[in-house]
Amino acid sequence: MYRLLIADDEPLEREGLECIVERSMPGIFQFIHASNGRMAIEYAEENRPHIAIMDINMPGIGGLEALREMKRRLPDTRFIVVTAYDYFKYAHEALSLGAKEYILKPAKQEQLIEVFQRLVKEIDQEIHIRMRELELRQKVSQLLPLAENELALMLMLDQTVDTSAEQLSEWLDIPLNHGCAVVAAFNGEVYTQKKNKIYDQLRSFVKTQSPNSIVSSLINQHMAIFLRKPSSVSENGWRQQTKQLAEQLCSVTEQHFDLKVSIGIGSTHCRTEGYRKSYFEAIFASTMLDKEDKVCHFDELKQRDVNANSFGTDEISNDGTLQSYVSSALQQMREQREEQTLTVLDRAKQYIQERFTDDLSLEDVADFVHLNPHYFSKIFKQQCGETFIDYVTRLRIEKAILLMNTRKLSLKEVCFEVGYKDPNYFSRVFKKITGVAPTWYKDEK
Repeated sequence: MYRLLIADDEPLEREGLECIVERSMPGIFQFIHASNGRMAIEYAEENRPHIAIMDINMPGIGGLEALREMKRRLPDTRFIVVTAYDYFKYAHEALSLGAKEYILKPAKQEQLIEVFQRLVKEIDQEIHIRMRELELRQKVSQLLPLAENELALMLMLDQTVDTSAEQLSEWLDIPLNHGCAVVAAFNGEVYTQKKNKIYDQLRSFVKTQSPNSIVSSLINQHMAIFLRKPSSVSENGWRQQTKQLAEQLCSVTEQHFDLKVSIGIGSTHCRTEGYRKSYFEAIFASTMLDKEDKVCHFDELKQRDVNANSFGTDEISNDGTLQSYVSSALQQMREQREEQTLTVLDRAKQYIQERFTDDLSLEDVADFVHLNPHYFSKIFKQQCGETFIDYVTRLRIEKAILLMNTRKLSLKEVCFEVGYKDPNYFSRVFKKITGVAPTWYKDEK
Protein backbone atom coordinates (compact mmCIF):
# COMPACT_ATOMS: atom_id res chain seq x y z
CA MET A 1 0.00 0.00 0.00
CA TYR A 2 1.28 3.46 -0.96
CA ARG A 3 1.00 6.54 1.21
CA LEU A 4 -0.76 9.54 -0.37
CA LEU A 5 -0.62 12.95 1.35
CA ILE A 6 -3.43 15.34 0.41
CA ALA A 7 -2.67 18.93 1.41
CA ASP A 8 -5.58 21.35 0.94
CA ASP A 9 -7.24 23.87 3.26
CA GLU A 10 -10.72 22.81 2.04
CA PRO A 11 -11.99 19.65 3.83
CA LEU A 12 -14.46 18.91 1.02
CA GLU A 13 -11.63 19.02 -1.55
CA ARG A 14 -9.56 16.56 0.48
CA GLU A 15 -12.43 14.17 1.11
CA GLY A 16 -13.65 14.38 -2.48
CA LEU A 17 -10.18 13.55 -3.84
CA GLU A 18 -9.83 10.62 -1.46
CA CYS A 19 -13.25 9.32 -2.54
CA ILE A 20 -12.38 9.57 -6.25
CA VAL A 21 -9.02 7.83 -5.86
CA GLU A 22 -10.29 5.08 -3.56
CA ARG A 23 -13.23 4.31 -5.87
CA SER A 24 -11.01 4.09 -8.96
CA MET A 25 -7.96 2.48 -7.29
CA PRO A 26 -9.35 0.57 -4.30
CA GLY A 27 -6.90 -0.58 -1.61
CA ILE A 28 -3.90 1.07 -3.26
CA PHE A 29 -3.40 4.07 -0.98
CA GLN A 30 -3.23 4.97 2.67
CA PHE A 31 -4.51 8.55 2.87
CA ILE A 32 -3.00 11.32 5.00
CA HIS A 33 -4.78 14.70 5.21
CA ALA A 34 -3.13 18.07 5.90
CA SER A 35 -5.09 21.35 6.07
CA ASN A 36 -2.11 23.71 5.68
CA GLY A 37 1.55 23.86 4.65
CA ARG A 38 2.96 23.45 8.15
CA MET A 39 0.91 20.28 8.78
CA ALA A 40 1.92 18.97 5.35
CA ILE A 41 5.62 19.29 6.25
CA GLU A 42 5.13 17.67 9.68
CA TYR A 43 2.98 14.79 8.36
CA ALA A 44 5.36 14.23 5.47
CA GLU A 45 8.34 13.84 7.82
CA GLU A 46 6.33 11.52 10.04
CA ASN A 47 4.76 9.33 7.31
CA ARG A 48 7.18 9.70 4.37
CA PRO A 49 4.50 9.62 1.64
CA HIS A 50 5.16 8.11 -1.77
CA ILE A 51 2.99 10.80 -3.41
CA ALA A 52 1.90 14.24 -2.18
CA ILE A 53 -0.75 16.37 -3.87
CA MET A 54 -0.45 20.02 -2.81
CA ASP A 55 -2.80 22.97 -3.18
CA ILE A 56 -0.77 26.13 -3.82
CA ASN A 57 -3.07 28.52 -1.97
CA MET A 58 -3.16 27.54 1.70
CA PRO A 59 -3.04 29.79 4.78
CA GLY A 60 0.33 30.28 6.47
CA ILE A 61 3.03 28.31 4.70
CA GLY A 62 1.88 28.10 1.08
CA GLY A 63 1.93 25.01 -1.10
CA LEU A 64 5.05 25.91 -3.06
CA GLU A 65 7.00 26.85 0.06
CA ALA A 66 5.94 23.59 1.73
CA LEU A 67 6.87 21.66 -1.43
CA ARG A 68 10.34 23.21 -1.42
CA GLU A 69 10.92 22.14 2.20
CA MET A 70 9.44 18.64 1.73
CA LYS A 71 11.42 18.01 -1.47
CA ARG A 72 14.64 18.85 0.35
CA ARG A 73 13.87 16.37 3.13
CA LEU A 74 12.08 13.73 1.04
CA PRO A 75 13.71 13.65 -2.41
CA ASP A 76 11.98 10.38 -3.41
CA THR A 77 8.42 11.68 -2.84
CA ARG A 78 6.50 12.52 -6.02
CA PHE A 79 4.65 15.83 -5.91
CA ILE A 80 1.51 16.99 -7.72
CA VAL A 81 0.59 20.67 -7.52
CA VAL A 82 -3.03 21.84 -7.94
CA THR A 83 -4.35 25.39 -8.09
CA ALA A 84 -7.38 27.34 -9.20
CA TYR A 85 -5.17 29.96 -10.88
CA ASP A 86 -3.73 29.48 -14.34
CA TYR A 87 -0.53 31.42 -13.69
CA PHE A 88 2.55 30.52 -15.72
CA LYS A 89 4.74 31.70 -12.86
CA TYR A 90 3.21 29.13 -10.49
CA ALA A 91 3.56 26.31 -13.00
CA HIS A 92 7.15 27.20 -13.81
CA GLU A 93 8.16 27.38 -10.14
CA ALA A 94 6.33 24.16 -9.25
CA LEU A 95 8.05 22.21 -12.02
CA SER A 96 11.43 23.73 -11.18
CA LEU A 97 10.98 22.49 -7.59
CA GLY A 98 10.50 18.95 -8.87
CA ALA A 99 6.73 18.61 -9.10
CA LYS A 100 5.67 15.81 -11.43
CA GLU A 101 2.38 17.45 -12.46
CA TYR A 102 0.71 20.89 -12.40
CA ILE A 103 -3.09 20.52 -12.42
CA LEU A 104 -5.75 23.22 -12.65
CA LYS A 105 -8.93 23.06 -10.58
CA PRO A 106 -11.47 21.74 -11.18
CA ALA A 107 -9.57 18.70 -12.44
CA LYS A 108 -11.28 15.96 -14.37
CA GLN A 109 -11.49 12.63 -12.61
CA GLU A 110 -9.91 10.82 -15.56
CA GLN A 111 -6.96 13.20 -15.53
CA LEU A 112 -6.33 12.68 -11.81
CA ILE A 113 -6.56 8.90 -12.00
CA GLU A 114 -4.27 8.77 -15.03
CA VAL A 115 -1.65 10.78 -13.09
CA PHE A 116 -1.89 8.56 -9.99
CA GLN A 117 -1.70 5.36 -12.04
CA ARG A 118 1.36 6.63 -13.88
CA LEU A 119 3.13 7.63 -10.67
CA VAL A 120 2.34 4.30 -9.00
CA LYS A 121 3.79 2.54 -12.04
CA GLU A 122 6.95 4.68 -11.77
CA ILE A 123 7.25 3.83 -8.06
CA ASP A 124 6.79 0.11 -8.79
CA GLN A 125 9.52 0.24 -11.41
CA GLU A 126 11.87 2.07 -9.05
CA ILE A 127 11.22 -0.47 -6.30
CA HIS A 128 11.88 -3.32 -8.74
CA ILE A 129 15.12 -1.71 -9.93
CA ARG A 130 16.21 -1.08 -6.35
CA MET A 131 15.50 -4.70 -5.39
CA ARG A 132 17.46 -5.94 -8.39
CA GLU A 133 20.36 -3.67 -7.44
CA LEU A 134 20.28 -5.01 -3.86
CA GLU A 135 20.20 -8.59 -5.17
CA LEU A 136 23.17 -7.87 -7.43
CA ARG A 137 25.07 -6.19 -4.59
CA GLN A 138 24.34 -9.20 -2.40
CA LYS A 139 25.61 -11.57 -5.09
CA VAL A 140 28.70 -9.45 -5.67
CA SER A 141 29.40 -9.35 -1.92
CA GLN A 142 29.21 -13.16 -1.90
CA LEU A 143 31.39 -13.51 -4.99
CA LEU A 144 34.13 -11.07 -3.95
CA PRO A 145 35.68 -13.38 -1.31
CA LEU A 146 35.60 -16.23 -3.86
CA ALA A 147 37.30 -14.07 -6.50
CA GLU A 148 39.81 -12.86 -3.93
CA ASN A 149 40.55 -16.43 -2.86
CA GLU A 150 40.99 -17.38 -6.52
CA LEU A 151 43.54 -14.59 -6.91
CA ALA A 152 45.33 -15.77 -3.77
CA LEU A 153 45.55 -19.29 -5.25
CA MET A 154 46.97 -17.89 -8.48
CA LEU A 155 49.67 -16.11 -6.48
CA MET A 156 50.41 -19.28 -4.47
CA LEU A 157 50.50 -21.73 -7.38
CA ASP A 158 53.62 -21.77 -9.53
CA GLN A 159 52.14 -20.93 -12.92
CA THR A 160 54.03 -19.81 -15.99
CA VAL A 161 51.26 -17.56 -17.32
CA ASP A 162 50.20 -14.75 -15.02
CA THR A 163 47.78 -12.86 -17.25
CA SER A 164 44.74 -14.18 -15.36
CA ALA A 165 46.11 -13.01 -12.01
CA GLU A 166 46.78 -9.54 -13.37
CA GLN A 167 43.31 -9.32 -14.88
CA LEU A 168 41.62 -10.54 -11.70
CA SER A 169 43.60 -8.11 -9.55
CA GLU A 170 42.48 -5.29 -11.85
CA TRP A 171 38.83 -6.39 -11.57
CA LEU A 172 39.11 -6.53 -7.78
CA ASP A 173 40.86 -3.14 -7.79
CA ILE A 174 43.81 -4.59 -5.86
CA PRO A 175 46.95 -3.62 -7.81
CA LEU A 176 49.82 -6.10 -7.65
CA ASN A 177 52.51 -3.48 -7.20
CA HIS A 178 54.78 -3.46 -4.13
CA GLY A 179 53.71 -5.78 -1.33
CA CYS A 180 54.50 -8.92 0.61
CA ALA A 181 53.01 -12.22 1.72
CA VAL A 182 52.17 -13.30 5.25
CA VAL A 183 51.66 -17.00 6.02
CA ALA A 184 49.84 -18.09 9.17
CA ALA A 185 50.62 -21.75 9.99
CA PHE A 186 48.33 -23.17 12.68
CA ASN A 187 49.98 -25.40 15.27
CA GLY A 188 47.17 -27.78 16.09
CA GLU A 189 44.33 -29.52 14.33
CA VAL A 190 41.88 -27.14 12.68
CA TYR A 191 38.60 -29.00 12.61
CA THR A 192 36.43 -28.68 9.51
CA GLN A 193 33.56 -27.03 11.36
CA LYS A 194 35.93 -24.35 12.67
CA LYS A 195 37.56 -23.51 9.35
CA ASN A 196 34.84 -21.17 8.12
CA LYS A 197 34.73 -19.32 11.44
CA ILE A 198 38.52 -18.92 11.51
CA TYR A 199 38.58 -17.73 7.89
CA ASP A 200 35.70 -15.27 8.39
CA GLN A 201 37.14 -13.83 11.60
CA LEU A 202 40.72 -13.47 10.36
CA ARG A 203 39.67 -12.15 6.96
CA SER A 204 37.43 -9.57 8.61
CA PHE A 205 40.28 -8.51 10.91
CA VAL A 206 42.83 -8.25 8.09
CA LYS A 207 40.41 -6.32 5.84
CA THR A 208 39.77 -3.85 8.65
CA GLN A 209 43.50 -3.23 9.01
CA SER A 210 44.38 -3.44 5.32
CA PRO A 211 41.39 -3.08 2.92
CA ASN A 212 43.48 -3.81 -0.20
CA SER A 213 44.78 -7.12 1.11
CA ILE A 214 44.18 -10.53 -0.49
CA VAL A 215 43.25 -13.37 1.87
CA SER A 216 43.29 -17.04 0.89
CA SER A 217 41.08 -19.74 2.33
CA LEU A 218 42.38 -21.98 5.10
CA ILE A 219 44.35 -24.72 3.33
CA ASN A 220 46.20 -27.57 4.98
CA GLN A 221 46.63 -25.77 8.31
CA HIS A 222 47.82 -22.52 6.75
CA MET A 223 46.46 -19.29 5.36
CA ALA A 224 48.16 -16.85 3.00
CA ILE A 225 47.66 -13.09 3.18
CA PHE A 226 49.02 -10.73 0.54
CA LEU A 227 49.49 -7.16 1.76
CA ARG A 228 49.96 -4.13 -0.47
CA LYS A 229 52.60 -1.64 0.65
CA PRO A 230 51.52 2.03 0.58
CA SER A 231 53.97 4.14 -1.41
CA SER A 232 54.17 6.67 1.43
CA VAL A 233 55.54 4.10 3.93
CA SER A 234 59.29 3.45 4.16
CA GLU A 235 60.70 -0.10 4.07
CA ASN A 236 61.50 -0.04 7.79
CA GLY A 237 58.06 1.37 8.60
CA TRP A 238 56.44 -1.28 6.40
CA ARG A 239 58.37 -4.07 8.11
CA GLN A 240 57.16 -2.82 11.48
CA GLN A 241 53.57 -2.56 10.27
CA THR A 242 53.52 -6.09 8.90
CA LYS A 243 55.05 -7.49 12.09
CA GLN A 244 52.50 -5.64 14.19
CA LEU A 245 49.65 -7.00 12.05
CA ALA A 246 51.09 -10.53 12.34
CA GLU A 247 51.33 -10.24 16.13
CA GLN A 248 47.73 -9.05 16.29
CA LEU A 249 46.70 -12.03 14.14
CA CYS A 250 48.39 -14.34 16.64
CA SER A 251 46.52 -12.70 19.48
CA VAL A 252 43.13 -12.89 17.70
CA THR A 253 43.67 -16.55 16.82
CA GLU A 254 44.68 -17.55 20.34
CA GLN A 255 41.93 -15.58 22.07
CA HIS A 256 39.03 -16.60 19.83
CA PHE A 257 39.99 -20.13 18.79
CA ASP A 258 42.53 -21.29 21.37
CA LEU A 259 44.97 -22.11 18.56
CA LYS A 260 48.70 -21.48 18.45
CA VAL A 261 49.93 -19.97 15.22
CA SER A 262 53.34 -19.40 13.65
CA ILE A 263 53.52 -16.51 11.19
CA GLY A 264 56.11 -15.95 8.51
CA ILE A 265 56.47 -12.71 6.55
CA GLY A 266 58.09 -12.52 3.12
CA SER A 267 60.13 -9.67 1.67
CA THR A 268 58.54 -6.84 -0.30
CA HIS A 269 58.32 -7.57 -4.03
CA CYS A 270 56.19 -6.46 -6.95
CA ARG A 271 53.94 -8.04 -9.57
CA THR A 272 52.72 -11.63 -9.62
CA GLU A 273 56.11 -13.35 -9.64
CA GLY A 274 57.28 -11.16 -6.79
CA TYR A 275 54.21 -11.86 -4.67
CA ARG A 276 54.68 -15.61 -5.27
CA LYS A 277 58.33 -15.39 -4.25
CA SER A 278 57.30 -13.50 -1.11
CA TYR A 279 54.78 -16.28 -0.37
CA PHE A 280 57.45 -18.98 -0.41
CA GLU A 281 59.72 -16.78 1.67
CA ALA A 282 56.89 -16.44 4.19
CA ILE A 283 56.43 -20.23 4.29
CA PHE A 284 60.16 -20.64 4.87
CA ALA A 285 60.11 -17.99 7.62
CA SER A 286 57.13 -19.65 9.34
CA THR A 287 59.23 -22.82 9.75
CA MET A 288 62.27 -20.99 11.17
CA LEU A 289 60.81 -19.53 14.38
CA ASP A 290 62.69 -19.65 17.65
CA LYS A 291 60.87 -21.36 20.53
CA GLU A 292 59.53 -18.18 22.12
CA ASP A 293 58.75 -16.32 18.89
CA LYS A 294 55.44 -16.30 17.04
CA VAL A 295 56.41 -14.10 14.11
CA CYS A 296 59.44 -14.32 11.83
CA HIS A 297 60.32 -11.92 9.00
CA PHE A 298 62.31 -13.32 6.11
CA ASP A 299 64.43 -10.14 5.95
CA GLU A 300 65.59 -10.78 9.51
CA LEU A 301 66.60 -14.33 8.56
CA LYS A 302 68.69 -12.95 5.71
CA GLN A 303 70.54 -10.72 8.14
CA ARG A 304 71.57 -13.59 10.40
CA ASP A 305 71.40 -16.72 8.22
CA VAL A 306 73.53 -17.15 5.11
CA ASN A 307 71.21 -19.92 3.82
CA ALA A 308 68.29 -17.51 3.67
CA ASN A 309 70.25 -15.02 1.59
CA SER A 310 70.22 -17.32 -1.42
CA PHE A 311 66.68 -18.60 -0.86
CA GLY A 312 64.18 -18.34 -3.69
CA THR A 313 61.38 -20.36 -5.22
CA ASP A 314 63.95 -22.53 -7.02
CA GLU A 315 65.41 -23.64 -3.66
CA ILE A 316 62.17 -25.26 -2.49
CA SER A 317 63.20 -28.50 -4.16
CA ASN A 318 66.34 -28.55 -1.96
CA ASP A 319 64.30 -28.49 1.26
CA GLY A 320 62.41 -31.76 1.65
CA THR A 321 60.25 -30.58 4.55
CA LEU A 322 59.20 -27.37 2.84
CA GLN A 323 58.60 -29.13 -0.46
CA SER A 324 56.38 -31.70 1.23
CA TYR A 325 54.49 -29.00 3.09
CA VAL A 326 53.80 -26.91 0.00
CA SER A 327 52.98 -29.94 -2.19
CA SER A 328 50.53 -31.20 0.40
CA ALA A 329 48.87 -27.79 0.66
CA LEU A 330 48.53 -27.44 -3.12
CA GLN A 331 47.16 -30.97 -3.46
CA GLN A 332 44.56 -30.20 -0.82
CA MET A 333 43.64 -27.01 -2.68
CA ARG A 334 42.92 -29.03 -5.80
CA GLU A 335 40.90 -31.62 -3.88
CA GLN A 336 38.86 -28.93 -2.13
CA ARG A 337 38.11 -27.15 -5.39
CA GLU A 338 37.07 -30.41 -7.05
CA GLU A 339 34.86 -31.22 -4.06
CA GLN A 340 33.26 -27.76 -4.23
CA THR A 341 32.63 -28.20 -7.96
CA LEU A 342 30.96 -31.57 -7.42
CA THR A 343 28.80 -30.16 -4.62
CA VAL A 344 27.65 -27.33 -6.89
CA LEU A 345 26.85 -29.80 -9.69
CA ASP A 346 24.91 -32.04 -7.30
CA ARG A 347 22.77 -29.04 -6.34
CA ALA A 348 22.37 -28.08 -9.99
CA LYS A 349 21.33 -31.59 -11.04
CA GLN A 350 18.84 -31.81 -8.17
CA TYR A 351 17.38 -28.46 -9.25
CA ILE A 352 17.12 -29.64 -12.87
CA GLN A 353 15.50 -32.94 -11.90
CA GLU A 354 12.84 -31.09 -9.94
CA ARG A 355 12.06 -28.66 -12.77
CA PHE A 356 13.08 -30.24 -16.09
CA THR A 357 9.47 -30.34 -17.32
CA ASP A 358 9.25 -26.55 -16.90
CA ASP A 359 10.66 -23.93 -19.27
CA LEU A 360 14.10 -24.23 -17.64
CA SER A 361 17.17 -22.50 -19.08
CA LEU A 362 20.89 -22.93 -18.40
CA GLU A 363 20.92 -19.33 -17.10
CA ASP A 364 18.22 -20.22 -14.54
CA VAL A 365 20.28 -23.09 -13.15
CA ALA A 366 23.54 -21.13 -13.19
CA ASP A 367 21.82 -18.34 -11.28
CA PHE A 368 20.52 -20.85 -8.72
CA VAL A 369 24.05 -22.10 -7.95
CA HIS A 370 25.55 -18.57 -8.25
CA LEU A 371 27.86 -19.30 -11.19
CA ASN A 372 28.57 -17.51 -14.43
CA PRO A 373 26.47 -19.28 -17.16
CA HIS A 374 29.49 -19.80 -19.44
CA TYR A 375 31.57 -21.27 -16.62
CA PHE A 376 28.65 -23.43 -15.41
CA SER A 377 28.11 -24.77 -18.94
CA LYS A 378 31.80 -25.67 -19.19
CA ILE A 379 32.09 -27.54 -15.86
CA PHE A 380 28.69 -29.21 -16.38
CA LYS A 381 29.86 -30.80 -19.64
CA GLN A 382 33.26 -31.71 -18.15
CA GLN A 383 31.79 -33.44 -15.10
CA CYS A 384 28.54 -34.87 -16.55
CA GLY A 385 29.84 -35.88 -19.99
CA GLU A 386 26.98 -34.13 -21.81
CA THR A 387 25.73 -30.61 -22.37
CA PHE A 388 23.00 -29.02 -20.29
CA ILE A 389 20.54 -29.26 -23.22
CA ASP A 390 21.35 -32.94 -23.81
CA TYR A 391 20.94 -33.66 -20.09
CA VAL A 392 17.50 -32.01 -19.92
CA THR A 393 16.42 -33.64 -23.19
CA ARG A 394 17.39 -37.08 -21.91
CA LEU A 395 15.44 -36.54 -18.68
CA ARG A 396 12.38 -35.48 -20.65
CA ILE A 397 12.49 -38.46 -23.00
CA GLU A 398 13.03 -40.88 -20.09
CA LYS A 399 10.01 -39.32 -18.40
CA ALA A 400 8.00 -39.62 -21.63
CA ILE A 401 8.84 -43.33 -21.91
CA LEU A 402 7.83 -43.87 -18.29
CA LEU A 403 4.49 -42.12 -18.90
CA MET A 404 3.82 -44.19 -22.02
CA ASN A 405 4.59 -47.36 -20.07
CA THR A 406 2.55 -46.62 -16.97
CA ARG A 407 -0.26 -44.22 -17.90
CA LYS A 408 -2.92 -44.15 -20.58
CA LEU A 409 -2.16 -40.75 -22.02
CA SER A 410 -2.29 -39.56 -25.59
CA LEU A 411 1.01 -38.63 -27.21
CA LYS A 412 -0.09 -35.01 -27.12
CA GLU A 413 -0.67 -35.23 -23.38
CA VAL A 414 2.70 -36.93 -22.88
CA CYS A 415 4.34 -34.16 -24.91
CA PHE A 416 2.91 -31.46 -22.65
CA GLU A 417 3.61 -33.45 -19.46
CA VAL A 418 7.35 -33.58 -20.16
CA GLY A 419 7.72 -29.91 -21.03
CA TYR A 420 7.32 -29.73 -24.82
CA LYS A 421 4.75 -27.42 -26.38
CA ASP A 422 4.94 -28.70 -29.96
CA PRO A 423 4.01 -32.39 -30.52
CA ASN A 424 5.83 -32.46 -33.87
CA TYR A 425 9.04 -31.21 -32.29
CA PHE A 426 8.60 -33.72 -29.45
CA SER A 427 8.30 -36.54 -32.01
CA ARG A 428 11.51 -35.48 -33.77
CA VAL A 429 13.43 -35.28 -30.50
CA PHE A 430 12.04 -38.64 -29.31
CA LYS A 431 13.09 -40.37 -32.53
CA LYS A 432 16.54 -38.78 -32.41
CA ILE A 433 17.13 -40.08 -28.87
CA THR A 434 15.47 -43.52 -29.06
CA GLY A 435 15.75 -44.30 -32.78
CA VAL A 436 11.98 -44.84 -33.14
CA ALA A 437 8.96 -42.55 -33.39
CA PRO A 438 6.81 -42.15 -30.27
CA THR A 439 3.76 -43.50 -32.19
CA TRP A 440 5.62 -46.74 -32.96
CA TYR A 441 6.84 -47.03 -29.37
CA LYS A 442 3.34 -46.47 -27.94
CA ASP A 443 1.75 -48.94 -30.38
CA GLU A 444 4.34 -51.58 -29.52
CA LYS A 445 3.58 -51.12 -25.82
